[in-house]
Amino acid sequence: MTSSILVVGAGMVGTCTALHLQQRGFEVLLLDRRAPGQETSFGNAGLIQREAVEPYAFPREPGFLLNAALGRGAEVNWHARGLWQMGGSLLRYFRQSSPAAHARATEAYSRLIAHATDEHELLLNAAVAQDLVKRDGFRLVFHTHQALDEAVQRAALLQARFGVRHQAESSAQLAQAEPALRLPLAGAVHWLDPWAVQDPGALVQRYADLFVARGGRLLKGEATGFQAQGAGWSVQTPEGRVQAEQAVLALGPWADGVIRTLGYRFPLFVKRGYHQHYRAPVALRQPLLDAERGYVLAPMQRGLRLTTGAEFAPLDAPPTPVQLAKAEALARQLLDLGEPLPEPPWMGARPCTADMLPVMGPAPRHKGLWFNFGHAHQGFTLGPVAGRLLAEMVHGQHPWIDPAPYLPARFG
Repeated sequence: MTSSILVVGAGMVGTCTALHLQQRGFEVLLLDRRAPGQETSFGNAGLIQREAVEPYAFPREPGFLLNAALGRGAEVNWHARGLWQMGGSLLRYFRQSSPAAHARATEAYSRLIAHATDEHELLLNAAVAQDLVKRDGFRLVFHTHQALDEAVQRAALLQARFGVRHQAESSAQLAQAEPALRLPLAGAVHWLDPWAVQDPGALVQRYADLFVARGGRLLKGEATGFQAQGAGWSVQTPEGRVQAEQAVLALGPWADGVIRTLGYRFPLFVKRGYHQHYRAPVALRQPLLDAERGYVLAPMQRGLRLTTGAEFAPLDAPPTPVQLAKAEALARQLLDLGEPLPEPPWMGARPCTADMLPVMGPAPRHKGLWFNFGHAHQGFTLGPVAGRLLAEMVHGQHPWIDPAPYLPARFG
């Protein structure tokens, strides 16, 4: 027997959820206001981060907090209205980032990350998308030996505990590996397991094409029309209102606005980010994170992509790409970026939770409604894992990862 289900949101998480539900015999309708992969999934650094076994904690170093408060550096920017709106969730985020709480979050988070590349591999093969992926890792580069030494020690601990492979590189080894770098740096931590995707939006589109080729329906529509109807759920589309027996909200940073209309108040917030492409005359061989200055440079099909750190601002606030200008100035010291492509900077938002774990599972007070959002910096990495885990719960299978830490019921 088949059962109909509506998946709202066609980013990496929503598209992979639709695919996994489809594989389990559901009749799936996948809805988004734009083409698949054109929102948050489009604008990231394109990394499938197998090494990212620790969620991003709220930084607690006094020097970092002072610089962030004063607007120094390229790592953080903030809007007063954003801090006001998100204040309660950010305070919980700060508390959950204590060493003991972060260690507990890492235990749960690492169980998801452990399967990231394996689950992507299955979809890459089925979607014939291997041409978009490079598998030689990425680098964290360091300007000072103290920061490098600390990072190498931390990487060794993570490798021993979680099996994520790395290689420490000296200044000379880094210069040989990346001859385009202009500055002599202290060295790098080369993470060996991550994959780099040269067009993140295109990968989501390939997965969506696979979904359609297997008989799935891809619809355009706004989530604002989402509501309970009869014994199921419905949403308005240009083709009229469509209805399904069950529904999954995979709306990333827009999930909070929808679940609030249903009476849910979860500690959610967003971190906005920006990117710009450049015509670098001599490209990097692999993506790199300038770990002490807070930006990423990633080779893409469109050019060299520069991505920023976090901006705490309301989801609907106008773009304020001050971090991009700061990051560009820093990056030009490191590399000849060339001219930017004649396009405005891209802006998007990462969907975050105060406890740093995604929200995956049944809605506590609504039958037939499921949540799959809040994957923060790693929705692109975790899409296939999140899709499989949610689909197993919907289908009534025994989940291959214990879903308890991620269930929506933890927020009441």
